[in-house]
Amino acid sequence: MMTLIAAIPSPFVRKVRVLILETGQTEDVDIVYIAPTPVSPDEQAMAANPTGKIPSLIREDGPALYDSRVITRYLDARVGAGLYPEARLWETLTLEATADAIMDAGVLMVYEHRVRPEDKVFDGWIEAQWGKIERAVHAINDRWMSHLLGPMDMSHIAVGCALAYLDFRQPERDWRSRAPELAAWFSEFDTRPSMQNTRPE
Repeated sequence: MMTLIAAIPSPFVRKVRVLILETGQTEDVDIVYIAPTPVSPDEQAMAANPTGKIPSLIREDGPALYDSRVITRYLDARVGAGLYPEARLWETLTLEATADAIMDAGVLMVYEHRVRPEDKVFDGWIEAQWGKIERAVHAINDRWMSHLLGPMDMSHIAVGCALAYLDFRQPERDWRSRAPELAAWFSEFDTRPSMQNTRPE
């Protein structure tokens, strides 16, 4: 049995959880939920990953794995699920990296309010992070729809989790208005049982 060190709101954790459901590995992974903060990391998380970041995957037959892209690649290879198809591997990895960048910026926006004292919050920093998100969303809409409309791979899961995180944490910001094709794709992808069953509170 493997153990996933996780936090429910994390979009990076959700990526892994969606993959676990999509590849039928729920009986092989025990999920332990923690509630770390950037200034107060959890001891379990630090034991698995020296930086204290999540997710981390603790294995019985080797050292813990961390960084969501490492974990998803491992779990995919473990069962031969084919979510990193060799024929379009570099496209899949690049689009997954773009989705992860959206998540990174979105998490930083949340931390700016959650961690800093109110009088130290830098609105310019927040808007700069949103600028990264907007550019990435527009790039996916303009350049990557043919990929997203093809067979599902890990980049689909990553993009779906990134967009869902925007809806969860930044519902007042309208990412859909300039990305109509992506919005339509996401509306359908978000109905998958794996997405519905991993929706954060």
